[in-house]
Amino acid sequence: MKKFMIDILLQGIDDETRVKLLPKEVEMIKEWEANGTLLASYIKGDTAGIYLVLMAEDKADADKKLSTLPYYPYMKIEIISLRS
Repeated sequence: MKKFMIDILLQGIDDETRVKLLPKEVEMIKEWEANGTLLASYIKGDTAGIYLVLMAEDKADADKKLSTLPYYPYMKIEIISLRS
């Protein structure tokens, strides 16, 4: 497994949808933290987004994991490989 920095910007999500999906999104993030998939998360201060440090086999695997999140259809994602 490798570490990836995930830069996520939320786009095109209205407040009602965001609030509706938030509990499941938080639940999944907590599961990832508990099982070691997610090493760190940082909410962006100036925009609607988040930085994640995620464990995955490769960029495709990281995107596959991200695709299970409820906010995924509203995410602009950049996946960056990190050195250990």
